[in-house]
Amino acid sequence: MASPLLKIRAERDRLSAIERRIGDFVLENAHLLRDYSSQQLAGALGISQSSVVKFSQKLGFRGYPDLKFSVGESVAREREPIAVAPAATVDVPAVADALWQGKSQAEAATRSINPESGLQSIAAALHAAGRVVVVGSGEDNLAARAFALRLSLLGVAAAYHPDPALAAAQVAGLGEGDLLALFSEQGQQPALLQLAKLARERGARVLSATRHSSNPLRTIADHALLVSAHDARPHVAMLLYHSALQQLLDVVIVQLCAMPGRQARLADHQARMRRLLDP
Repeated sequence: MASPLLKIRAERDRLSAIERRIGDFVLENAHLLRDYSSQQLAGALGISQSSVVKFSQKLGFRGYPDLKFSVGESVAREREPIAVAPAATVDVPAVADALWQGKSQAEAATRSINPESGLQSIAAALHAAGRVVVVGSGEDNLAARAFALRLSLLGVAAAYHPDPALAAAQVAGLGEGDLLALFSEQGQQPALLQLAKLARERGARVLSATRHSSNPLRTIADHALLVSAHDARPHVAMLLYHSALQQLLDVVIVQLCAMPGRQARLADHQARMRRLLDP
């Protein structure tokens, strides 16, 4: 059975208000859930005990005790330390295997919450766009810049901006048929929200790339790319997030390549680059 934490994240948008409250509590307090009985959990949330039981069963468990046990196992797996030699020398094969497994799990989780039809709609929107402005700041700028470059290679009129303030002039010039792509892991940056609102006012569509969470940027966007990547160690969580995001963007690019004329544009650009680079 898949991780209950992953199930809650994947199903959150389809849960009722009470179920979301229970799910959010479980996600935020997974490491403490073993100390809560169903009655205590219900009391902490001000709901009935039967709501907790029904929530557990909706996730595929026989009851709350099974859910609690499975959550405990998931937390233990996420917190399992990577082996380190006594002399503080990193066991490279062990680290590589653990990281590969973590990335695979994050990419599988991300794939499960991004339906194929949604990715096809995003590829179609990019194909039809007159202009595309891509904005990403901080750690999000690397993925945003690479995405804009790949769009350009496929013949999409894409411009990348690392600074939301400087991007405002470009966004103000967007109109019907254009698209603004915003990269923000947490989806909370006020400057990006202002850009999204400006684009919508101009008639352009908005694509967001964020974590699979309830965030204002995802809410305002016409299309949303969602990433599910979690680890108790911040430095590993960061790597898993960007790996899963890159895989998601690569899928969109491959689908865009299937659109009429895009592969020919790519071949033309690659031929020009070879002529420039060859001695």
